[in-house]
Amino acid sequence: METPVPTSAVRVAEAAARAGLATRVIEMTVATRTAEEAAHACGCDAAQIVKSLIFRGRTTGIPYLLLVSGRNRVDETKVAGVIGESITRPDAAYVRDITGFAIGGIPPIGHANRLLTYIDIDLLGFTEVWAAAGTPRCVMKLDPQALKRAVDATEIAVC
Repeated sequence: METPVPTSAVRVAEAAARAGLATRVIEMTVATRTAEEAAHACGCDAAQIVKSLIFRGRTTGIPYLLLVSGRNRVDETKVAGVIGESITRPDAAYVRDITGFAIGGIPPIGHANRLLTYIDIDLLGFTEVWAAAGTPRCVMKLDPQALKRAVDATEIAVC
C-alpha cells in the first residue's frame, strides 16, 4: 500500500491532471532538493532534472519562472536580453508567496499565481524529465514538450 503524499504534492498532482499532463507524483525516501540529489534518486542524468527557478524583474517587479536543466546555470544577462529587463533572485519568502511552495520543492506547475514561464531549450532534447512536485522529496516524471505546452512556456537558452 502506498503512503499518501503530502498536501502540497497533491495540489501539484491535481494541477498536472487539470493541465492534461500524464504523470504521477512520487515521494522519494531521500531528499531531492538539488539537481544532483534528484538525479540520483530518479536514476537519471542531472541534465534531465527541471529546476523551477523564480526571478523578479528589476524594473517591473514581475515574477518570472525559468524551467532550467539541472546541468545549467542561468546567465542572467542573457535571459534579461530575451525577456526585456534585468532580473534578480528574490528571497525565499517572496518565492513562497508567489508560488505557494518552498525553495527545494517548487514544481513547474500548480503555483499560487500565474507566472510568465520560460523553458530551457536543453530540457526539450529529452523524452522525459523529472521535476519537483511540491516538497523536497516529491518528484514527477514529465514529457518536456507536454510540460512546455501545459505551462505555455517560451523556449529560451539560459546559458
